[in-house]
Amino acid sequence: MKSKTKSYGLKVALTLVTIIAINYIGSYIYQRFDLTADKRFTLSDAALQTIDDVHSPLIIDVFLEGEFPSEFRRLRDETRQLLEEFKIYNSNVNFGFINPLADEDTRRQNLQQLNQRGLRPFQISLKESGKTTQEVIIPWALASYNEQTVIIPLIKNKIGATDQELVNSSIQNLEYAFAEAFKKLVTPKQKKIAVLKGNGQLKDIYLADLLRKLGEHYFLAPFTLDSVSNNAQKTLDELNDYDLIISAKPSEAFSEQEKYVLDQYTMNGGKSLWLTESVIMDRDSLMNDSGKAIAVIKDLNLNDFFFKYGVRINPVIVNDMYSAPITLAIGEGSNSQFQPLQWQYSPLAASNPNHPITTNLDPVKFDFASQIDTLKNTVDKTILLRSSPLTKLEGTPREISLDVVTKETDAQTYKDPNQTLAVLLEGTFTSVYDKRIKPTKLNSDKTISSPTKMIVIADGDVIKNEVIKNQPQELGFEFLSKRKFGNKEFLENAINYLLNDDGLINIRTKEVKLAFLDLEKVKEEKSKWQIINIVLPLVILGIFGLLFSYLRKRKYAN
Repeated sequence: MKSKTKSYGLKVALTLVTIIAINYIGSYIYQRFDLTADKRFTLSDAALQTIDDVHSPLIIDVFLEGEFPSEFRRLRDETRQLLEEFKIYNSNVNFGFINPLADEDTRRQNLQQLNQRGLRPFQISLKESGKTTQEVIIPWALASYNEQTVIIPLIKNKIGATDQELVNSSIQNLEYAFAEAFKKLVTPKQKKIAVLKGNGQLKDIYLADLLRKLGEHYFLAPFTLDSVSNNAQKTLDELNDYDLIISAKPSEAFSEQEKYVLDQYTMNGGKSLWLTESVIMDRDSLMNDSGKAIAVIKDLNLNDFFFKYGVRINPVIVNDMYSAPITLAIGEGSNSQFQPLQWQYSPLAASNPNHPITTNLDPVKFDFASQIDTLKNTVDKTILLRSSPLTKLEGTPREISLDVVTKETDAQTYKDPNQTLAVLLEGTFTSVYDKRIKPTKLNSDKTISSPTKMIVIADGDVIKNEVIKNQPQELGFEFLSKRKFGNKEFLENAINYLLNDDGLINIRTKEVKLAFLDLEKVKEEKSKWQIINIVLPLVILGIFGLLFSYLRKRKYAN
């Protein structure tokens, strides 16, 4: 008997010691396992790197709190889970959820203060018992670090999207939104971008939205090549201080001296983004009494420049049946109404799903785009954007008329499918002036470049934001049709890639798959599932009780 008691006591003691040991080890070793197929709860290395250097408190105030529909509760919960992952990685990350609308007495004042800081409220529709009501939420967060504060949008707005689509795209964008904000706060700017001027490029007001966004991460400055004729070496030395040049829709020809300096900039490893075309034609040119304009060839003296690097921009116009609409006033006088009509000269380019610049990208809108041929040489070429299979090429010069919107299109004539509209060039380039007379003198002339990159886009309007009442609008957003395109994200990705800032691209292109309830099915089967979940268990319990009572009485009756 004593032996059994002793053995039992020993087992209890061993169990207690084992439990204590496991808890002690667990206090020092912590491991989380992400079993989701898309690894939604695993932060990417690029996102974690943004908080590697956070050595003092990084405070995040999230205002997405309150009573919401299920979709927005999910956005709130996903935000909390994401921030918990950041905090686990770095304990200096602290966050809290605040409902600025909870107190009716301070509600209006809080809304006004948040609106003044740029945190605009967002209205959502609540449907209950057949009635629709409007509710206000604040889908924003503020992150503060070392006396600096940045605003973080929690909703990625999509015109015309349902609540589920809106929340889905927003959840997919959460990691990027916070990582980008942390990078602004923690990582100082280092790389420099030169925006070329002096050859008829777009005015700053038409580049304002993209430049504002780029200015959050990079140094920006205008740069002209005017001094090339007087001191080409000085111009090249100054240009070499920049990591990237952007030439946005030049309309005046480049001189041989200017081209030579740009060529030697590339030979020295400089990156470049060219948004140019071979045809003069703008939508504004059609807004006259006749509604007509002539598209003519534009010679920028860049044909040999691009040809040597491995591309050719042809003097044609891309006509694509998969296109953005044009909004025109139909009718006369006070009876006229604005209507969106199919406009084949605004192709919506399909992206390359196998490259990080264009993965998970909305269609990119072009206007009177030219077409690019790629040529054989040692430079690697990746097609980033193409037109649709229903494309045809139109030669120039030709008359373009708004009357085309009233004519029925013949799909049989669209026999030039999938035309290249944007291409990435990577590798070692050969100088345009190899074995040619040099147009000006430089201290050194390189024939073969250092490894570098270049992106050529066959339409300058891709970078052009609308201007309404002298105010620049968001790039990619069309005011009249209220549609949003992927232009801004495409150009951000392109510039990040050219500057080897791949981390932000990889975060943005991470795909999170979410499962939402089918609201129509829920509505149709609501009563059935209420009965199954509420009534059926009670019925089963009642039957079991009656059966148990009957069997008990029968047993003891005998």
